Order: sequence, then structure tokens, then C-alpha cells
Amino acid sequence: MNCLVSRRKLRRPVVGVALLLLVLTACTPLAGDAPPAIGAGPPEAARQPYLVESPHGARIDEYYWLRDDTRQSPAVLDYLRAENAWRDTAMAHTAALREQLYAELTGRLDPDESTVPAFDRGYWYYSRFEPGLEYPVYARRKGSLDTPEELLLDGNRLAGGQPYFRIGATAVSDDGRLLAWTEDTAGRRQHVLRVKDIATGTTLPDVVTNVEADFVWAADNRTLLYTAKDPVTLLGNRVQRHTLGTDPATDEPVYEEQDQSYYLSLQRSRSGQYLFIRLSSTEQSEWRYADASDPRLQFRPVLPREPGLRYDVEHLGDDFVLLTNWQAPNFRIVKTPIATSRDKATWLEVLPHREDALLEDFQVGTTHLAVNERSGGLLKLRVLPWGGGLGRLIEAAEPAYTMKLVPTPGIDSPTVRYTYSSLISPEAVYDHDLPSGRSERQKIERVLGGFATANYASAFIRAPARDGAQVPVSLAWRKGTRLDGTAPLYLYGYGAYGLSEDPVFSSDWLSLLDRGFVVAIAHVRGGQELGRQWYEEGRLLRKMNTYTDFIDVTRHLVREGYGASDKVIAAGGSAGGLLMGAVANLAPADYRAIIAWSPFVDAVTTMLDESIPLTANEFDEWGNPQEKVYYDYILGYSPYDNVTAQAYPAMLVLTGLWDSQVQYYEPAKWVARLRARKTDDRPLIFSVDMGAGHSGPGGRYQRYRDTALEYAFILDQLKAGGSSR
Repeated sequence: MNCLVSRRKLRRPVVGVALLLLVLTACTPLAGDAPPAIGAGPPEAARQPYLVESPHGARIDEYYWLRDDTRQSPAVLDYLRAENAWRDTAMAHTAALREQLYAELTGRLDPDESTVPAFDRGYWYYSRFEPGLEYPVYARRKGSLDTPEELLLDGNRLAGGQPYFRIGATAVSDDGRLLAWTEDTAGRRQHVLRVKDIATGTTLPDVVTNVEADFVWAADNRTLLYTAKDPVTLLGNRVQRHTLGTDPATDEPVYEEQDQSYYLSLQRSRSGQYLFIRLSSTEQSEWRYADASDPRLQFRPVLPREPGLRYDVEHLGDDFVLLTNWQAPNFRIVKTPIATSRDKATWLEVLPHREDALLEDFQVGTTHLAVNERSGGLLKLRVLPWGGGLGRLIEAAEPAYTMKLVPTPGIDSPTVRYTYSSLISPEAVYDHDLPSGRSERQKIERVLGGFATANYASAFIRAPARDGAQVPVSLAWRKGTRLDGTAPLYLYGYGAYGLSEDPVFSSDWLSLLDRGFVVAIAHVRGGQELGRQWYEEGRLLRKMNTYTDFIDVTRHLVREGYGASDKVIAAGGSAGGLLMGAVANLAPADYRAIIAWSPFVDAVTTMLDESIPLTANEFDEWGNPQEKVYYDYILGYSPYDNVTAQAYPAMLVLTGLWDSQVQYYEPAKWVARLRARKTDDRPLIFSVDMGAGHSGPGGRYQRYRDTALEYAFILDQLKAGGSSR
């Protein structure tokens, strides 16, 4: 399923089924440029029939034994290690190419990359990297950027050589004395909350485990609110209060959510006056607020939840500002007195609903409102004064681009901070001055290695779907690449949760563009690129549109000369990995190779098991297979259930053993069944990161090993077509 907003699974323990040892083929790594010898095969997973029960009948799953929730089963671990050994054997002849690609990919990175400083309560805050190191350093300067740097947190020291490390969130107390942060050392998104005294550098004994990444400080500088996670489902379902100096075991619950379809998150208003608990499911939301200075921290709803009602909240003066879908499918913005926020009769419309634009995000200032709107398939930025009117859109010169609001400290500031990016323009940070209407660039991503935007071209087109829908497509290529049907095409897709895949810059893709590829994003249904309806047409009982859209975009791009019919590479991860699995079954002949990262491919079995993170949250996305109509529909596209005896493209599948969103055993089972049933000799490579989770390695440079593997696999297939199961 998702990423990001991320989301994934587990399953009930296997009862009465012996874990069989595997029959493993001994593999000797190859060197040089010769392809692997025919017959030096991959490991063969043992078949152990297991009945997966449902109210609508049982299904046999011969690879169910590959699920091990403890991740300690010798048989399972041996199998996964054997897959990695086969990966190394099958890809050994590309070793030099992988090293070349890794050097390219990392060589484009600015070695001392840093964020634009943000001013807050007397300090300039920023983060930066040190050359050659994996993790960010957080720092600040008092009053002026010319004053000495004060080190807040060094991720490299905290990582301490651990196989996996990632900092979740950081926040400084109102008085500037204490820094709190969350960290993940396993990749399971089970964060640990820690606090340090900035002046002394001493880490306090307050340590809270198994929490979500986000948290908030109360105004007393000694109270933290955090979201505790269920130890089985890993769902964050309880907000708790920690007072510094007390035993975390005695932390009091502030709020507990009983409905497992809701996600919880915490944030503080831009004014700093209120703390918010945000409760959100696919179809409705609820916000609860408390005064940050109230020692009791009594939370009450801004607006009680209603069926189908979604809204977001900010605070300004005596009012709450709401982004809401009430009588507005594409959302509108209203202002309401705090005391009467539950009474819709007191709502004052600020920005009305529009059929042609989805209002996606907003930021309030004392003099203005800034809104991210999605119109024409692109994310744009609108600014308007509180005096009324629709304001103005900030202009862009490229056909496909993304403008995204970023937090701007200082609610009284007359500027709005945003990022601008496109497939061929590195991300730039701008401050837009409302009085003058001018945008001033504060920073642009530095891309080393001789990159210049002028060497590339981009386009934004529509591809007809089989039902008449027009699917947006973002494209890029290096100037000089012939668009006559001879170029290799790399097509990326996602299409779930209403998450839109914006055309933003990725320096990774330069390694493909510079080798003559056309790179494209298919903005298929299931995202919200064309508004809320675009999402509605790609979920539940209309989910097949996501998959057929991708296939139809593929065929249109080939017809129009953007790619050669025998050189199309498809790629996607998580819910996009589900997309990859579906198109592999539905249209295997359309793709030379498919790349799937952490693919959600065992949809029926996963959605039948509410012990899996995060099944219950996602019934509104996929449907609940306890109901026959959804069971039958999901079964009709679930990649694992629809693997058949046919020829498949060459495939590279990547996962992490500790993934909490899409459990490792989904792709493991899928790969095993593909190997047993497919009729071709094209490569099927399975790569398991034994120390990472859903987002892959935590370090800045580490992830490029996987990218180098992916690109080497692609280039190898285009060169020789490949021959090995």
C-alpha cells in the first residue's frame, strides 16, 4: 500500500504448519563481464499447502510458511539469505557498472548540503550534512547567522555504527533550553523519544519507547505529548503525556482512539497557542485542541466527526481557519470563531469551492492566507490577503512543475516560503513577499557533475484511457534524444490514498536521462492530481482503473514515439508495487522489465487479517474482504493470487526485512510463486535488506546502492534481454 503517509501489514501466526527447510542451490559468485551461466539457478522455496480461511471460502497458499513475525526462523532467514546470494550471483557480471552508477549517483550530491535557516524565538535553526557522512546535523545560531554555531544534534554520533538509523522529528522547548527528538534504530517505525539539555549536552534519563515520530511540547517547557503505538498492530492509537523527570511507565493517557480506521498525529498551531490532536481516516477526520499553556491540557473537538466530513485546522487570533470538504468535494476554506466552531452557521467563507481546483494545504499569516491548490494536474501556490478576493497564483515558466508550501516560522511575517521544482529543475526555496508580489530565491539544490537544466526538456501531456478519461503524464528527456519510438522509456506510477505523484526533480534519474531514456510519471487514478473525483475513481470497487490507466499510458507513449515498444521499464513501490504486480499479470508483454520496491502484492490475505499493521485503517481504501463484494473484487486483481503460467518481464523486487508497512513476506511469497509458475527464462531477482524497513536504508549515501542495483539491472536487460529465472 502507501508510503507516506505509509501503511502496511502482518498476519496471524501459522498454527500446526511445520516450517520446512529449503532445498537451496549452491551459488558461486561470478566475476567479470560474462552473464551468469544458464542452470546456476536461484533458491527454490519449499511448498507447504496452507488454508487461508475467509467467510467466502478458503484459498491454498503454498508459501504461507515464509511469514515469520519474529524474524528469527532459521528456515525463513536461510531462504532470504539464499535469495540475496542469488542476487549477487546473477548480478555479479554488472559489478563494475554498479560501482560506476553508485559513483555517478553520489557524485551529484552536495557534500555539505544544508537547509535554509528558519528564525524562531530568537534563533536561526537549520540542518546540514558533513562531507561523506550519512546522517544530518541539527544546529542553530542566536540572533544572527554570523554568530557561532550551536550544535543541537549530530545524527552521525547517534547512529554509532548501527545497521539502521533514522531521526524522526526534532523540536526545541519554548524557552530554547531543551531539545527533544525521536529516532528509529530498526526500520519498524517504532521510534524512541529522547530529550537533551542543549547547554550541557546531557541526554536526560527520560526515554519513551514504541512511539510515533511526531510529538509536541506544551508551553511549560517540561511536558511532552506523544503518540504511543500498539505493540502488535503498530498503530498509533493513544496520546500520552510525559512530564520530564518522571517514569515514562506512569505517563497518563490524554486521548485514546477506539476506531482503528483512524490515524493519530500531533501538531502545534503556527501561533504556538494551541496543541492539536489530528484524527484522520480515508473518509473523515476530527481535530481536538487544547491551550498549550493549560496545565490540564483538556482537549475538545474543533468539530465532532461526521460521516464523510474531512477538515484541517489552523489558528489565527480569535478564530480557527478550516480547510473542509463540507458541501465542497474539492474543499474550501472558512473562518470561524473558536467558541462557535461546531456551529456551521458561524462559518465565514474565505476561499470558495471550485470544480477545477483541489485545495490541498494552507498556511495562515496575520496579513494573508497561502494555499496549495491542485489545478490542471499540477500543484500550484495561491496567495491572498484577508481582505477578500481570490488573490493570485505565483507564476511558473515550465509545462510541468511543483510548488509546495513549507513551514515559515513567524505568523506575523509578510513572506510565504515555498519550494519550486520540476523534472528538470532542481528544488529551489523561495520567499514570496506579499506586499511587493516578488519571490526571492533563498537556495537552490546544488547538483554536481556538470548538470545544467538547459540540457534537458520536459512535457506535460494527456493519455486517453480505455474509458475515455484523460490521464496526465509528466515527461522528461535529454535534448538530442530522438522521440521517434527508439528510446528506452522508464515509466513510474503509484495511484493510491489520494497521494499525488508530483513532477519533482530527482538527481537519480539523470543517470537514465543521460543514457538516452525518456522518464515519465503516469498520474493514474487513485491519486488526486485532477481533484477528489480522480481519487474516488481509483479506489474500492473502481481500483482496476489504476492498473488499466497505467497500461493505457504505456501504450499511448509508445504510439506517440516517446519509447520503444520493446524497451519499456515500469517501476513503483509500496502501493505502487501493487500496481506493478497487477500490470505484470494483466499486460506482461508491454514491459521489458519491472521494478517493484516493497510491493503490496498479497492483498486478500493481508486485508483479511486485522492484526497486521495497518489493515483496519485501510478498509476504506481497498474494501473489507469480509464482505463478499470486496473479497471477489480484490481477489480479481491481487498480484499474488493472479500469478499464472505465462511469460513475465524481467523483474527486480526489493524489500526490507523489518518493513512495518508492507511485510517482507508479501514480496517473498510473490517471488516464490512467480518462479514456480512463469514460463519464461527472464531474470527474477529478489533483494532483501536484512537491516532496513519500508523506506530502505536510513543513511544519505546507503540508499544509492539499491538505486545502482536497479539501474544496472535495467541497463543489463536492455543490453542482452537476460536469461535466468
